[in-house]
Amino acid sequence: MTAAIGFPLAYYLATAPAKVANTLMVFVLLPFWTSLLVRTTAWIAILQTNGVVNDFLMTLHIISEPIEMLYTQFSTVIAMTHILLPFMILPLYSVMKGIDPSYFRAALSLGAKPLSAFCRIYFPMTLPGLSAGALLVFIISIGYYITPALVGGTDGQMISNIIAFHMQSSNNWELAAALGSILLILITLLYWIYDRLVGVSNIKLG
Repeated sequence: MTAAIGFPLAYYLATAPAKVANTLMVFVLLPFWTSLLVRTTAWIAILQTNGVVNDFLMTLHIISEPIEMLYTQFSTVIAMTHILLPFMILPLYSVMKGIDPSYFRAALSLGAKPLSAFCRIYFPMTLPGLSAGALLVFIISIGYYITPALVGGTDGQMISNIIAFHMQSSNNWELAAALGSILLILITLLYWIYDRLVGVSNIKLG
């Protein structure tokens, strides 16, 4: 979801006039100036039974009774997508800003259709930024604890919540240690694969 939302936003930022791009970049960076707990609590107010979304839908008579959106996997995904979106936009924007627009225009002048030129010329050059954003989002999200604990309930928990449960409540430290080891190995393996395919030196945040 961060890639699907972040790619067109980063493309617009990279191609927009400097004044517009700088103004919009402030909104991209704005979440970094707000506490994670505050952003998560805001989603609780938005998604709860008597929250903004349900009130809006009932006012428009789209639904007759509130929908249970909070304390589900859906609420965890939505809240984490909002929080992690800047980590996808920034690497994409950095790479897209360095792409010479003459390549795309040259493809068009040689007879390529706009969609074909985008898919075969422009998009492959954005893959370092897309893969860097995917790596950052994955590594950060896989260890998330606060957001799933507050908005996820029992259905929207992450592996970090399960590890914390076995450490603090069930006292099953062996299982918690095993899960933590698997998590560490998975992240290390993903990092190694990315370094082999793309190169860690290509990670750019702007």
